[in-house]
Amino acid sequence: MLSTIAAAAGRLLISEPFMMDPNFKRSVVLLTEYTEAGAIGFVLNHQSEYLLGDILPDTSYSEMPVYIGGPVAENTLHFIHCVPGKIEGGIEITNGIFWGGDFEMVKQLISGYQLNEQEIKFFTGYSGWTPLQLDDELRENVWIVTDKFKQETLFANADHNLWKETVINLGQRYAHIANFPENPELN
Repeated sequence: MLSTIAAAAGRLLISEPFMMDPNFKRSVVLLTEYTEAGAIGFVLNHQSEYLLGDILPDTSYSEMPVYIGGPVAENTLHFIHCVPGKIEGGIEITNGIFWGGDFEMVKQLISGYQLNEQEIKFFTGYSGWTPLQLDDELRENVWIVTDKFKQETLFANADHNLWKETVINLGQRYAHIANFPENPELN
């Protein structure tokens, strides 16, 4: 499996079908930063057992799911959103998608039921790569890189289906791997 484009902030990393690392098995990762210092991203389709109210008990709208962004700094809370008019201070990582912003404002908007799951997504921890680590993994064909996705994909609550749907959307060259079993011995 060879990526057709280079990794960059705002692109998706799709794990190869037989990746056994439980942190990234059948995962879709949004890269939020990709520099000489390394890379940072969030796993979009590994929902945690927690809801936002479990982490922020003083927040009224507590039923929003929280995702496992990755194995680094799992005791931290991060978010991406598509509403810069509501949340100031975010970093635009791709067209209309922002990382972070004024967290006090976010809590007020959520408590006032002015944000929904199609506008914001929360993560505990993040995925991080040291300088050149992600480049090495790309050379080893651990990831497929794509910039072909809809904004709705990032905020979908699809969990396990997101990996399969994202692979199929890459086109015929990759669609066949969407049906590979998770364990190659079952093939």
